[in-house]
Amino acid sequence: MSSTFDKVRTRIAPSPTGFLHLGTARTALYSWAYARHHGGEFVLRIEDTDVARSTQDSVDQIIAAMNWLGLSYDEGPIYQMQRLHRYQAVVEQLIAEGTAYRCYATPEDLEAMREAQRARGEKTLYDRRWRPEPGKTLPAPPEGVKPVIRFANPVDGDVTWDDLVKGPITINNREIDDLIIVRQDGVPTYNFAVVVDDWDMRISHVFRGDEHVNNTPWQINIFKALEAPLPSFGHLPIILGDDGLKLSKRRGAVSVMDYAANGYLPEGMLNYLARLGWSHGDDELFSAEQMVSWFDGGHLSKSPAQWDPAKLDWVNGHYVKHIDEARLADLVVAQLARRGIAVGVDEVQPKVGLFKDRCATVAALADWLVMYFTPANPSADDLAAHVTDAVRPALKVLAERLAALTDWNKAAMQQALKETLSISGLKMPQLAVPVRVLVCGRAQTPPLDAVLEHFDKKKVLERLQVA
Repeated sequence: MSSTFDKVRTRIAPSPTGFLHLGTARTALYSWAYARHHGGEFVLRIEDTDVARSTQDSVDQIIAAMNWLGLSYDEGPIYQMQRLHRYQAVVEQLIAEGTAYRCYATPEDLEAMREAQRARGEKTLYDRRWRPEPGKTLPAPPEGVKPVIRFANPVDGDVTWDDLVKGPITINNREIDDLIIVRQDGVPTYNFAVVVDDWDMRISHVFRGDEHVNNTPWQINIFKALEAPLPSFGHLPIILGDDGLKLSKRRGAVSVMDYAANGYLPEGMLNYLARLGWSHGDDELFSAEQMVSWFDGGHLSKSPAQWDPAKLDWVNGHYVKHIDEARLADLVVAQLARRGIAVGVDEVQPKVGLFKDRCATVAALADWLVMYFTPANPSADDLAAHVTDAVRPALKVLAERLAALTDWNKAAMQQALKETLSISGLKMPQLAVPVRVLVCGRAQTPPLDAVLEHFDKKKVLERLQVA
């Protein structure tokens, strides 16, 4: 850490123009873990200067996703639109020092400039026509044109930084032009506001997606113009979808809260996201606490990560199997409520242990338990294939044996099944599958006696009567 900072401070700064994207969630996780590893602080900042697209609903979803993931922040949320006076003060400072200036070029002026540059085969860069320079006479500001404010970027030399992920990066100042830092409406642009924010908030380390690499030279030059301490930058490669293209909402769920709604656990999501670009030896399964103890900023991959739904399900399934069953029952109750099924935890908890080893998500677990609270509705194909004339007499015998039971438990049901098989001459699969179809609405379940034990006796007998 640079000696200019007394402690590690990281941040996540989403734009409230939509949900918390999985890529942003991974960046938040790395930033959070790095701060926690070093005993530092983690800041949540809402970059809401895109006024037309920013919404309170997006803010609420971002905060909900952060809370669900357990990424607690020490400061925030801090809103950029509440800091406009601060940006204006810094802009006036830069103008007074000659490192920023007012530009009156109209959109038509700029388009004509770019067309001329393209005709000459040149890179389209702002030609600094309104930049004050020694010996240069500027025209009078045109009437009725509100200026933007541009940063007077150095015209010579290089910008170099040692990226925490990519290593040394150098970009020549001739490759970048005089950036607009304040729009005509007085609202700062991203590259300016982020510098002022990181300066004021004493951010020591910035983790972000590698789409920001090209923004970094401008930001470093603004930091230097302000004589502000320069944070360390780490640019994370993108996450690719399972189709090899950039992860996008057009090709599947990318919202953190979509995964929460679909029955994934925060432990599973954090564990999976952590491994999308970082590793600790061969460890695949680890807690957030273990990650914090290991995450020192090293072992970050330079290559894009590949989103693998099957791997996520495997990781999440591990946590479904191992979390406290009372908590699991609470989550299942919520999933059932989403299906319009109102039940209590006491009705669900005795059943979750029987099915959880088969499930990658809480939603899948709820899918199993639906049969206890709604009609079986077996498919016509299953009825035709399994509930045949050859098995109906055995089903009648089983129903009689079950009706006679005084103890409704697994041992008693095992005995009833054995007696029925003995009388009918059938094998267990020949009897068990039709019973499953009639009572559970499906041909495959865990051991039949264990499944039936959790049903109401009257309900089992009524469903067997269908045969």
